Amino acid sequence: MSASHWHILGCGAMGRLYAAQLSRAGLKVVLLPRTAPSGAAMAIDITGLSASHHALPWESPDASGPIQQLLVFTKAYDVAPALATVRHRLHDDSRVILMANGMGYAEELRTVAPALRPALGTSTQGAHRQGDGVVLHAGHGITRVGMPGVPHAPDWFAPLADALPDCRWESDINAALWRKLAINCAINPLTALHNCANGELGERPELATQVGELCREIAAVARAAGQAAALEGLETQVFEVIRATAANRSSMLQDFSAGRRSEIDYITGFVLRQALQFGISAPRNEALWRAVKARETAA
Repeated sequence: MSASHWHILGCGAMGRLYAAQLSRAGLKVVLLPRTAPSGAAMAIDITGLSASHHALPWESPDASGPIQQLLVFTKAYDVAPALATVRHRLHDDSRVILMANGMGYAEELRTVAPALRPALGTSTQGAHRQGDGVVLHAGHGITRVGMPGVPHAPDWFAPLADALPDCRWESDINAALWRKLAINCAINPLTALHNCANGELGERPELATQVGELCREIAAVARAAGQAAALEGLETQVFEVIRATAANRSSMLQDFSAGRRSEIDYITGFVLRQALQFGISAPRNEALWRAVKARETAA
């Protein structure tokens, strides 16, 4: 199978956006949807910042045949269960990149595929579903991929880097994941609870104060975890993101609006587990986590 042949597991907005971008660049893409489409091809229409139409082949996850290269765009809590459905198709040379939000899901794979050594990725591209097969490309962004202890990009990564906009190998992927996690911690839960776009966190004084308090707690936890450099200037960076994405609705707010489970346990929950491990107090983040969990339970 060609090195430029990619399977995509997780066919939500981000999975479809990346499938379209890879296909547009000439790479072969096969989708692995949770629910089988009616035809032999799966239609994807991209609108917004980029516009394209694609009819891509799909396979059932439990089909036979090896998977050489796999991008995983499921929700964080679905990473391990979803990979379990294709475990029989992965082999020692399979390349797997996990692109879920948050942190902590990679460790859960040990019960599903203990020998698997996946690469980890993070993206700041913005996308959300608008209807059957239609995805709004709402924000340009970067893609960073890496593996702990692998400072330089392996050969198999080159076609992916060429195909995707601003896609690079990250020599310290854990630092990149911590930066993305910290920004999500300070923004997503507040927008979900207050049903507001990102920009309101900077415009409403009481919310801006909460953002600052959350940032200071998160930075303290990061220092204890050895990630002080990764989160240097966190509060300033968070407010820059809030201004730059003022009209955006966070993924957690989108989950709430659609009645879906949020990824709070892999965002704020991960920070709280780290805080407990290192004996750091994070009461504002804990209160936010409890509020989100209570809202989910009541829904």
